[in-house]
Amino acid sequence: MPRTIVLAVMAGHFVAAFAALGMPPFFALILEQSLHNEAHYLTGWFYVVPTAFAALSSPWWGKLADRYGKKQLLIRAQLGLAASFLLASFATNIWVFFAALALQGILGGTFAASNAYLATVASGPVLARSLTAMQWSARAALVAAPLTLGLALQANLHSPIEMYRYLALLPLAAAGLAVCLPAGAAAPKTAAGHEPVTVVEATPRQVYAFQFVFVFATVATFPYFAPDVQQRFASLPTSMAGLLFGLPHAVYLLAAVPMTRWLARGRRAPILATAFGALALSLFGQALAGSLAALIAWRVQMGVAMTGGFIALHGLIAGVVHGGNAGRAFGWFESSSKWGAVAAGLSAGFAAQLYGLNAPFFLGTVPAACSLVYLVLAPHGRLRADI
Repeated sequence: MPRTIVLAVMAGHFVAAFAALGMPPFFALILEQSLHNEAHYLTGWFYVVPTAFAALSSPWWGKLADRYGKKQLLIRAQLGLAASFLLASFATNIWVFFAALALQGILGGTFAASNAYLATVASGPVLARSLTAMQWSARAALVAAPLTLGLALQANLHSPIEMYRYLALLPLAAAGLAVCLPAGAAAPKTAAGHEPVTVVEATPRQVYAFQFVFVFATVATFPYFAPDVQQRFASLPTSMAGLLFGLPHAVYLLAAVPMTRWLARGRRAPILATAFGALALSLFGQALAGSLAALIAWRVQMGVAMTGGFIALHGLIAGVVHGGNAGRAFGWFESSSKWGAVAAGLSAGFAAQLYGLNAPFFLGTVPAACSLVYLVLAPHGRLRADI
């Protein structure tokens, strides 16, 4: 597969993710200054609205992609994202803003659409590496977007919500880029006339379940990380808390390529088991960290665990995907990820309220540890028969 195709798809997804991931940290500002609403609980609710609706709609869009073509549905996803941003920019009350966020989830789905398109021009190990590259673009957007948009919002816009009007141009540009991509039809052949092969180590349902648990375990710590560390380390400035929050994502950006090369020939199930174990240990360590140095070390380990986990998950999903089912498979893969994030956000809220701000770390530790036990007790020879 030409590297330029992967880079083009990555670029299109990056600009779309930049817009979609960059604005949620400023929802409180939008509610207060643009929508004149001081109900702070709405910030958390609105945060999960696009995710929940994307979880519902992704499998449906995936089926349509298999029927009508992955490139067409990729263009549709980018245009749908642009339309939802444009609607959000004109919202004058919370109901219109809610509708715009719901449409962002329903009409978006650029990550699943991008992955499904890649499956039409790559398969096996090549597809697995491409999926890791796509995750790299998502993490890069998660790191860069809040900082960049935060600086932009200081430009004294009449209303912060107007930023969506400019952000709508990004998925429009991505849609234009997608139009120029070749129409994917089938994965490339090897010299022997066969598609590159990835050993099937798990059933699709197992892969979706692992994806759900992995996302749940990592995202459960997101909402309350900053207030928790600032409570534990009273002199810690907000900027340092933000830097610590982004540290695992920065580790992914640095480690994804070398770790992909290093782990390329290994079995994915043992790699995933190791990642779950390292993630569980890092979350437990962060919950009990008594010094800033210890917390930094555990955050770095979390980043390494995230990198290895995603590499393993991408290898597992590449083993069950082919050109004909790519839309459906990646639709469910993305849906399981979104449901994991929704469940994590809601559960973390209850846990923090009942047991304290560090409770989400323990909340993420338990399912990660259980997944490790499952993978150890169900080795490759029996794993596919368990579900």
